[in-house]
Amino acid sequence: MEEQPIIVKRKRKVVAGHHGGSWKVAFADFATAMMAFFLVLWLTATASPEQKLAVEGYFKDPVGFTEGGSPNPVDLEGSASVINESSEDIESSDIQIEDQVVEELSQTLEQQQMEELFQDLKERIEQNETLQEFKDQLLIDITSEGLRIQIVDRSQRPMFDSGRAELKYYSQDILFELAKTLGTVNNKLSITGHTDSTPFSGRPGYTNWELSADRANTARRALVAGGVRQEQIGRVVGLSDSVLFDQDDPQAPVNRRISIIVLNKKTAEGIQSNASRSNEPLIDLTAPSEEEQQEAMERLEEGDWAEEQEEPGEGELNW
Repeated sequence: MEEQPIIVKRKRKVVAGHHGGSWKVAFADFATAMMAFFLVLWLTATASPEQKLAVEGYFKDPVGFTEGGSPNPVDLEGSASVINESSEDIESSDIQIEDQVVEELSQTLEQQQMEELFQDLKERIEQNETLQEFKDQLLIDITSEGLRIQIVDRSQRPMFDSGRAELKYYSQDILFELAKTLGTVNNKLSITGHTDSTPFSGRPGYTNWELSADRANTARRALVAGGVRQEQIGRVVGLSDSVLFDQDDPQAPVNRRISIIVLNKKTAEGIQSNASRSNEPLIDLTAPSEEEQQEAMERLEEGDWAEEQEEPGEGELNW
């Protein structure tokens, strides 16, 4: 008996790679979606409020928005106006942006210079024997107008004699020392005199307004003598007791002070532009009006002018 051969069939299993290739499609879709998302974010950040409203209007009512006159379903202020925008308008817009950036940088730089000057003055006060002795009378801060230095009176150490505009010898020394630093900057200076609320009764017609102005002018002369240039002086005013340092005590010695401000560029230009002659026509309030001129001409033509004149008497001349 013949033996039947034993046939063994082996099936070979083919195992595909991990997840196959479908992940590449999913990743490509994800990358495309992210690119579109960041593109939308960029367009939204650079769009103007009007453009955002135009896009919002389309998505709320695409049919009505298109029929309302928009030439494009998603029309950012009208595609035609964007395409036809002249190069002059683009250049003008670029110039305005550049000017704004330059102005902001200039203000930042000027603020840094004011802070550096503030530190220089503090160091000079600490190192200088004259200023160190009177540092309790020196108040320094930075305001919207610039760097302000206030020299205030103390009860036993006034800058001026009562009712007088002559500096005490130590007050003059303080101004001389400050002038050494103030004379090194290119900024304009504003000098303001202040008094307390005690009425001045020394001379008839002479009030705290005149006294504060005279004291401010005296401080100006001392600063110029100490090294400040004449062209640095931008404003010298007297404010009497209209701006009190101590509102609760109008007669406090600290209200009597000299304020020196190192003016920033904006304030200095404002003073200059407000004081300079403008292109606006001036109004002469003393000149006769057009109606008065017309009435005078009519009277001259009718001969009424001569009839209204009184007859001259003896020895009088009829001009």
